[in-house]
Amino acid sequence: QVHVGETGGGLVQAGDSLRLSCAVSGRTISAYTMGWFRQAPGKDREIVARLYWSAGTTYYRDSVRGRFIISRDNVKNMVYLQMNSLKPEDTAVYYCAADPSAHPGYAPSEYRYWGQGTQVTVSS
Repeated sequence: QVHVGETGGGLVQAGDSLRLSCAVSGRTISAYTMGWFRQAPGKDREIVARLYWSAGTTYYRDSVRGRFIISRDNVKNMVYLQMNSLKPEDTAVYYCAADPSAHPGYAPSEYRYWGQGTQVTVSS
């Protein structure tokens, strides 16, 4: 059984930075594609960043590219989302997700394991 858990959310001001952490237990993350998603009130859950295990390639949605960085530590079995220059529109519950397939896409339904989410609130 794979368990996923996020930490690191909080209330920050616009322009601040925050780092989210995702702990994965049950299997080494080196064999999983890892994704960060977010869901704002009244909106659908959307992908923020993705890291393929096979090639190590990353994806970022346009609105966060250049500000957010996804990374992983295979030894600690952790995945991180470094969020810089935060904006009020980044406010959402952020979720970490894992999937054993090599190339899941952008849809939440393509990811098998999920954390409980962590709230990020950016004030203006």
